[in-house]
Amino acid sequence: MSRRVVGAVRLLAGIGLLATIVIQINDRVVNNAFDPWEYFSYFTIETSLMNIVVFIVGGILALRVSRDTELFTTVRMATLTYAIITAGVYNLLLRNVPYNGFQGLSWPNEVIHVWIPILIVLDWLISPGRPALSWRTLRIVMIYPVAWLAYSLLRGAVSNGIYPYPFLDPATAGWGSAIAYIVALSIVLLGLAALAIVYSRRVGREAIRRQS
Repeated sequence: MSRRVVGAVRLLAGIGLLATIVIQINDRVVNNAFDPWEYFSYFTIETSLMNIVVFIVGGILALRVSRDTELFTTVRMATLTYAIITAGVYNLLLRNVPYNGFQGLSWPNEVIHVWIPILIVLDWLISPGRPALSWRTLRIVMIYPVAWLAYSLLRGAVSNGIYPYPFLDPATAGWGSAIAYIVALSIVLLGLAALAIVYSRRVGREAIRRQS
């Protein structure tokens, strides 16, 4: 696939995701249901903001240079794993869970939790110009999730039990269940990152062979 096509798609995806979040916030504001502390505490929203930056920076790189940098690819690999986790948790654990708060527009949730993750995975699989990643980059993946988890648990402790997701709430799920979810999701994150690194190294070797 042409780098110019990839660049254009990334830019459109970044702008589209930004517009989706703005529309979702506006919907909450006009219905007097926007709590910035609550909204921006969700893993999904924080990683969506990362995705906007990655899409736009990635689009500019694809339009201007022939290969992405290793730093950008490392960040992109991390956000890839977060997007897959976001889609998996939402569609497997949260989609059918009753929510008593403000419902709002339904389509932004589908964009954020389904279509954007699919696009991120496709971008990783088929976009050209990706360098092979070192195994050292694996440790980068857990920096944000660990920081977010620490913040979420602290916020829950100081706000009388307000947690972003029910499976993290020890009052309802129990500490044993909450810890089990944390450990399981951490293992999945590292496994996804390892697969992404393996794929980048295989594609990188194939690119070198074609050039030699």
